Amino acid sequence: MDAVLNALRYLGYVLIFPGFLFCFMTGLLLAGIDRKLVARMQKRVGPPILQPFYDFFKLCGKKTIVPAAANKTVFLLAPLLGLAALVVLQLFIPVFRIQLHLGGASRDVADVIVILYLLLIPAVSIILGGASTGSPYAGVGLSREMVTVLACELPLVLVLLGVGRYVGRDTAGGICFSLNQIVDYQMESGSLITKASLIPAAIAFLLVIPGETGNHPFDAAEAETEICEGMLAEYSGAPLGVFKLSHAIKMLTMTSLFVMLFFGGVGAGVEHLVALMGLTGGAAAAVVTILDILVMVLLCIVVTAVGISLVHAVTARLKIEQIFKYYWTVVSALALLSLVLVWYGL
Repeated sequence: MDAVLNALRYLGYVLIFPGFLFCFMTGLLLAGIDRKLVARMQKRVGPPILQPFYDFFKLCGKKTIVPAAANKTVFLLAPLLGLAALVVLQLFIPVFRIQLHLGGASRDVADVIVILYLLLIPAVSIILGGASTGSPYAGVGLSREMVTVLACELPLVLVLLGVGRYVGRDTAGGICFSLNQIVDYQMESGSLITKASLIPAAIAFLLVIPGETGNHPFDAAEAETEICEGMLAEYSGAPLGVFKLSHAIKMLTMTSLFVMLFFGGVGAGVEHLVALMGLTGGAAAAVVTILDILVMVLLCIVVTAVGISLVHAVTARLKIEQIFKYYWTVVSALALLSLVLVWYGL
């Protein structure tokens, strides 16, 4: 009986929260808010916030056309592979005290490393999908996507090392690779965004977000005016809808990861607020859970506005060589500065 209950519980995690349903609703909501904010910043009306939902269901209702030259199996499975990886990835990102401990009973798990390689799977899936079509536009797009992935990887790793080292030196020593422990540390000692040595790392992570999600101005792999959507040029119907959904969910993944890395201490404020309300027991736990989710989503919206929408509104699209140089010089330098400061205890 316990095995059945555990199986149902984990199925709920995967399908409802923080799995597919939560990712679907929140990811598309962030995408809609991003489009609306960019339009307002550019003095346009813009589409309704729910437009990504309309687009997804409209695409799912359209016919899927498989190119004659395409490898049909890879063409159809690639979008699902990327989507599945993002849903699983979201399970490793805690929502303050809502932590699943997927590594087992121990809290000392290397989920930061797991997050790093799971982040590569959506990019690999879209590259595989584009390569399977045989389209010359897709060929150009996938080569650009590979460069963008390589460009973003270095500063992202440096940021995670800096945060892990800061928490690790104040706990068990070394580098902490457990995102749950990083959040718990902030719940006790305050959010890492308030630590001067980690501010450059936070800025670097903000700059990495639009590159990892493929948002303007880092959308060279799908440049509409140059290569007609690149790797997605041959996609239509439900597979295209799944790729668009994955893009929206990745916005949630990157922004929620930023929130938990640098604003994890906000959860302690939520618990204090509930305590002031005089709630106890199950009622207090339920209210804390609901508020944790709402606060996390609100912070993700703020990060989206600053890290994606604002950059989109004020910046012209970069060329692929500019993207690589930008991430391996300016952004990596910021992340490396934080790592050096943290490593020497400054």
